[in-house]
Amino acid sequence: MTPTRKIHIAVIPGDGIGQEVVPEGLRVLDHLAQQANGAFEFEYDHFPWGCQYYLETGRMMDSDGLDRLQPCDAIYFGAVGWPGVPDHVSLWGLRLAICQGFDQYANVRPVRLLPGVTSPLRNATAETTDWVVVRENTEGEYAGIGGRNLSSRGPGKTVAIQAGLFTEEGCERIIRFAFDLALGRRRGKVTSVTKSNAQQYGMTLWDDVFARVAADYPGVETEQWLVDAMAARFVLKPETLDVVVASNLFADILSDLGSALAGSLGIAASANLNPEGRFPSMFEPVHGSAPDIAGQGIANPIGAIWSAALMLDHLGLPTHAERVMQAIEATTSSHLVTPDLGGSATTRQVTDCMITHLTEP
Repeated sequence: MTPTRKIHIAVIPGDGIGQEVVPEGLRVLDHLAQQANGAFEFEYDHFPWGCQYYLETGRMMDSDGLDRLQPCDAIYFGAVGWPGVPDHVSLWGLRLAICQGFDQYANVRPVRLLPGVTSPLRNATAETTDWVVVRENTEGEYAGIGGRNLSSRGPGKTVAIQAGLFTEEGCERIIRFAFDLALGRRRGKVTSVTKSNAQQYGMTLWDDVFARVAADYPGVETEQWLVDAMAARFVLKPETLDVVVASNLFADILSDLGSALAGSLGIAASANLNPEGRFPSMFEPVHGSAPDIAGQGIANPIGAIWSAALMLDHLGLPTHAERVMQAIEATTSSHLVTPDLGGSATTRQVTDCMITHLTEP
């Protein structure tokens, strides 16, 4: 008899609606395990880190947090941020500390119009709204290099310097990741997004590396756009997109735009990957902690559950990942959705519907 595969997941619900949607994702994972006839089971380590933890201890996570996370197979993350804690403190103290500490340099954010969901774009369809944003996740504009100086000269004299970091190695590995991803997609196209006309050092290095890497993939279509023009293109010609690769800041902004065009940030999923597997990867919805609706039971669980599907695929369970996506699509097709998608269902009711579809043959 084949022994049961035990999959060790670190669970960090974090703040706000993260504490509501992550448990729903765990319900889906546990249901899959129950149906697996002993093929695998999930073991969870729960960590209370987040803004409340910071207010109690002065830390967003324990000082040995990375050491405690490293043995895990994956990290399932909710959200970070809460009124009373400065956003830069909460972000750098938890999410970015994990992403950078574990070299999770590839942030993958799918943009896809789900069945039954209405896009704000007039002519959007499932065929025209299906692309992936690949975000460089450890350097670029979020490298954290800089500081404030000269405040001793008096009021109004402070100078702040925020430097972007672009290394040839960092550019190459994320661009190559994007090309490898495109090889498995129907269109097979990579669009690089920069602002090389205004940022003449880091972004032109990115362009040079992109051209060099593209030569290794003759079967992949390529193009290069400036970020301002690309923002307009997301809205005007979404059908021309397939894999979009960009720096930390640009891809962060563009992926949120893409999720809004796909109906709601509540459905947006993401994976923070260390592709070589030297460290655990982390999976999280994009929507943030949403203090305005936290505690009301109406947060959309789709982003968290879709992120769980990305985690299943990463863990070598692609069939189960596809089953979760089919359950998500069946649920949105039935129009049983939360208020952000125009419905009146609760967080739990949406997950119940997905579990029903997972149960049915």
